Amino acid sequence: MIYEQDYFHKFTFSESQKESYLASAEHSLKIAKDSNVPEVVFKFSYEALIKLGVYLIAKDGHRARSIPGHHFKIIEKMSQILKNREVFKIGNKIRERRNADLYDGCFFISEKDSKEILEFIEKVFNMPPYFNG
Repeated sequence: MIYEQDYFHKFTFSESQKESYLASAEHSLKIAKDSNVPEVVFKFSYEALIKLGVYLIAKDGHRARSIPGHHFKIIEKMSQILKNREVFKIGNKIRERRNADLYDGCFFISEKDSKEILEFIEKVFNMPPYFNG
C-alpha cells in the first residue's frame, strides 16, 4: 500500500501506543452510543471513525500528519486497509457534513440520521481484517 509522504510518515509504534489509539476510538464510540442528543451522537461517531482510522494506519506502521486534508486521507486509507470502498464513500459524506457544520454554520442532524451514522460506524468497527466483532 502506498502512503503519500505529505500525509503520512513511517513510524514504529509500541503495542501499548496502538492499543491506546484503539481505546480512544472505542471511548468516543461509547459516548456516541450512550447519548440521546443527535448532534452528540454525530460528532462522537465521526470522531470514533477518524480515531479508528488512526489506529488502523498505526497498525500498518504509519502515522498520519496533522495537516489540511488529513481526515480525507485517513478515511481513504482506512477504506483501503479494510478493503471496503463503502467506508470511503460513506465516511467522506460524514466528513463533508461535519465540515458544513464547522465552516458553513448550517447544520442539522436528525435523530434518524445520527442513528444511521452510528450504526455505520459500529459496522466499521467490526470489519475484518483487524476486528472480529
